[in-house]
Formats: sequence, structure tokens, C-alpha cells
Amino acid sequence: MINYDEEIKKFSPSLEVDETEDAIYNSNIKDITDVVLEMLKEMKNND
Repeated sequence: MINYDEEIKKFSPSLEVDETEDAIYNSNIKDITDVVLEMLKEMKNND
């Protein structure tokens, strides 16, 4: 039988997950919201 409490004590996240998380949070990639806001700002400036 699996002892879940013991398994949880042994658990450690994969280094790949930590590296990926850091890359995602520290990136400066525009999402669709940023693109739309930038387009709206440009449209207002053109009027």
C-alpha cells in the first residue's frame, strides 16, 4: 500500500519546472492584452 504522507515528504519539484517557471515570469513577452492596448493608444494618437 502507498503511504502518501511519506511520498509527499520525498517530493521535490523537477528543476525543469522551476527553470520554466522563472523563464515565464521573467520574460517580457507581450500578450494579446498588451497588443490591444498598444493598438488603442496608437489609434488615439492618430486622431
